[in-house]
Amino acid sequence: MTTLREARRRLHTRWSHEIRSLPILALTVHSACNCRCVMCDIWKANATRREISEADLDRHLDDIRRLHVQRVMLTGGEPLLHSNLWALCARLRAERIGITLVTTGLLLETHAVPIAELIDEVVISIDGPPDVHDEIRGVKNGFHRIARGLQALQREPRVPHTIARSVVQRANHARLSQTIEAVHRLGVNQLSFLAADVSSTAFNRPDGWTAERRGEVALSPDLVHALEASIHDVRDRCASMLKSGFVVGGLDSLRRIHAYYAALAGLEPLPRVRCNAPWVSAVVEADGAMRPCFFQPRYTSSHHQGLLETLNAPQSVAFRASLDVSTNATCQRCVCSLSLAPLADA
Repeated sequence: MTTLREARRRLHTRWSHEIRSLPILALTVHSACNCRCVMCDIWKANATRREISEADLDRHLDDIRRLHVQRVMLTGGEPLLHSNLWALCARLRAERIGITLVTTGLLLETHAVPIAELIDEVVISIDGPPDVHDEIRGVKNGFHRIARGLQALQREPRVPHTIARSVVQRANHARLSQTIEAVHRLGVNQLSFLAADVSSTAFNRPDGWTAERRGEVALSPDLVHALEASIHDVRDRCASMLKSGFVVGGLDSLRRIHAYYAALAGLEPLPRVRCNAPWVSAVVEADGAMRPCFFQPRYTSSHHQGLLETLNAPQSVAFRASLDVSTNATCQRCVCSLSLAPLADA
């Protein structure tokens, strides 16, 4: 539960735009990936792979303490490609920080023992039933490798909370019910859905995507209507899983994805975004650069600056002070919003 002192720190940030509390820190611990996803270009930079070293993390530990970081998300690329991920996790566990591992799931079986020992939450990318998932991810037998990994994890004495995350897009929008049913059979705790980001420069797209490339992932007007029918099918076929909370956000989460794609197709306005990620979280990339979130541009900093110094540099404070998520073009098209209230649960 968030303490009164923590709430005051967050309220100070909202008033001054100076960060005194950073509940969530994302570390891009390894830049390479072991998938070839249709909606992501990270894997195209695998030849220049980088990772956050133990020394890199040690350099930030004092600032992590000062900022009262409560949870660290290990992202990539693929974190499980890191040469010594467990040394990083041991340092974070020693600070009593919660750890979320965001993974493709292909290496879960190999690393089941240390994951169970050191990680308390695992988010696994699963984009459909086996045939659809493998096609989207560009990995033969990828779904079954995830299934074996989850089975290995579930045999451990301490099993972390597991969340499957599915990116709704052109290749799977008509298979939502089958996705829910297939993922439920894997024994994960929950399933969340997101729309595909086709507008930002994130995921190794420094120049963004062309209209043709966006069309390979986003939904055309006729497919937007097909998505609506697919959501109705979920309502009818997956009622028990919706009622139990297995699908995070229930039908409302899918309706928002429909609204997002309808807006991209020019059928209706963009849905309202509610997000305070730049004020309650930050991203440290594998090369040491820092961002307010995965989608906004990097903070201006030099590599010798630490986390706290970068976050509260004049340019960083000015960025947050001038950011209006309701009108900012990047925020308006964001597919992954975060909203922590001052008195919300930690």
